[in-house]
Amino acid sequence: MFHETKLPGVIRVEPKVFQDHRGFFLETFRADRYRDGGISDPFVQDNHSGSVHGTLRGLHAQLAHPQGKLVRAVEGEIFDVAVDIRRGSPTFGQWVGERLSSTNFRQLYVPPGFAHGFAVLSERAQVEYKCTDFYAPGDELGIVWNDPGIGIEWPLEEPVLSDKDRDAPRLSEVLDRLPVLPNAGT
Repeated sequence: MFHETKLPGVIRVEPKVFQDHRGFFLETFRADRYRDGGISDPFVQDNHSGSVHGTLRGLHAQLAHPQGKLVRAVEGEIFDVAVDIRRGSPTFGQWVGERLSSTNFRQLYVPPGFAHGFAVLSERAQVEYKCTDFYAPGDELGIVWNDPGIGIEWPLEEPVLSDKDRDAPRLSEVLDRLPVLPNAGT
């Protein structure tokens, strides 16, 4: 099942899970079904991270090579966040968050033009995500996790951060670098 969130293009996926006394089975991606559900960009790279409780990764984006991401937790639980950073978008600066876990099997599709981040709520978490473009280190943009102009309601108070994420600028400080929504007239 594919569910649009309050941000157009950000889609929560609730795959069909077959469970019995042996365990479970699900399709984590199938191009035709995901295309029919609104996720049609081709994926070119898969990433996998492992993190301890309280880790917050983000908010991250790429500018010239924006990445769409299909995110899932394969171990533990995370709070996954997408922020619209497309200038001219009616939802610019707004965010949506979803709890993804190894027991609810949900996925979140974060389209190109959005910043992405997640916080680890369980003791450990492993996160896998598919990307629609390749990682380009010189193209990265970070936005500080607790930007009051965005107002994300993270379900933790003292996150474990990298220096890069702790020192990232606010959204208002990078406006001139942000992508413009196609046909926005700005």
